[in-house]
Amino acid sequence: MTLIKSISGIRGTIGQARGDNLTPEDVVKFTAAYARWLKPDAGDDRCKIVVGRDARLSGEMVYNLVSGTLMAMGCDVVNLKLATTPTVEMAVVAEKADGGIILTASHNPAQWNALKLLNGRGEFLNKEEGEQVLRIAEEETIDYAHVSHLGSEQVREGYLDYHIDRILSLPEVDTQAIAAAGFRVAVDGINSVGGMALPRLLKALQVGEVIEVHCDPTGDFAHNPEPLPQHLGDLRDAITQNKADLGFVVDPDVDRLAIVNEDGSMFGEEYTLVAVADYILRHRRGNTVSNLSSTKALGELTRRYGGEYHPSAVGEVNVVEKMKQTDAVIGGEGNGGVIFPGLHYGRDALVGVALFLSHLARTGLSCSGLRKRYPGYHISKNKIQLTPDIDVDNILHRIKDEFKDHRVNDIDGVKIHFDEGWVHLRKSNTEPIIRVYSEAADEPSAEALAGKIMQAVERIK
Repeated sequence: MTLIKSISGIRGTIGQARGDNLTPEDVVKFTAAYARWLKPDAGDDRCKIVVGRDARLSGEMVYNLVSGTLMAMGCDVVNLKLATTPTVEMAVVAEKADGGIILTASHNPAQWNALKLLNGRGEFLNKEEGEQVLRIAEEETIDYAHVSHLGSEQVREGYLDYHIDRILSLPEVDTQAIAAAGFRVAVDGINSVGGMALPRLLKALQVGEVIEVHCDPTGDFAHNPEPLPQHLGDLRDAITQNKADLGFVVDPDVDRLAIVNEDGSMFGEEYTLVAVADYILRHRRGNTVSNLSSTKALGELTRRYGGEYHPSAVGEVNVVEKMKQTDAVIGGEGNGGVIFPGLHYGRDALVGVALFLSHLARTGLSCSGLRKRYPGYHISKNKIQLTPDIDVDNILHRIKDEFKDHRVNDIDGVKIHFDEGWVHLRKSNTEPIIRVYSEAADEPSAEALAGKIMQAVERIK
């Protein structure tokens, strides 16, 4: 089993022995460290922290630990109960809170959970802030509040409606066009908070018919929560059997969006952002950002509209930082994460749905027809399992040296550019693996590039 401590929070598996899993002691320790880190910014006022969670089975247990610890630290808790990650991010700002905690392990399977930590802007902690929290946790010198200064809890369950209302108010969201299109849309909520949020959003957008698949937020995931083609058989069946125009699937905390065409084929997670960017750039000419592991199609599209494309290190906080630096009008990650600063600086599948449907409605095309507007590049996603004896830094250094005759970007791992495509190697922040992503004009070429680099890694190991 696994426990991963990183600047973006703490993530691990629930149950079994201490020391190598996300235990109650770990939850308390890191929650208290986060609260202590926030307190200087609050001054003489009590810290106010927004907490929401996805529907996974351990969520209520972990929430009780987090909430109790925050109150023991003298912090007031705003409990959103079941909530999407972007909803929590927006609630932090609306509540004028000092920070927020999202209890979700995102795409990880049901045995995982995590504490994702936000600052007072509703954004993930940067590297320096995250390292400060980790350092405080390891010092284990926490002073809890006197009994007369304990925090309180307030339950607020209306923020999903607030989130949806804000999306509907965006000038780029064309509810009239969506209503006129009469779309029939299937959605897979993976029995988490997406099962609550997606149908409610689609009805507010006046979609003609919503076909719900796994939308009961029990936390008993109906399939592996990673929104990959091999996990989406039920959604594809629902689309073809009901003659739906398209289907949407999200991960358990609704910050990633994947789209399935009317014929059951995948639109492609990489092209969620590309399609939404195409729509936004028609309205707002400007720059774009995605991480190094994302398709080069976004850069090509951006330049076609006269803007500049900028790559960032992997991770939402890095994309957001680069977007602010370059005044980007749209950005995100190739895993289906759309960041639209017109709403907020966070990956948000709900705003992605609204913008994508507006785009699709205005084009008058089928979903597969819209996909054909964009390049057919293929990204191959592979991984190398890590063991304690593997020196990742040494591997990356030697790979960079071995391929020094090619253009190399090393702001996050090593990305090597070849004539036929690229390969990006980096250590995962969420799993004990090295991710190996490659892109080329077709699947065999992408697989061949990945294989070439993975063989080199095997020689070095």
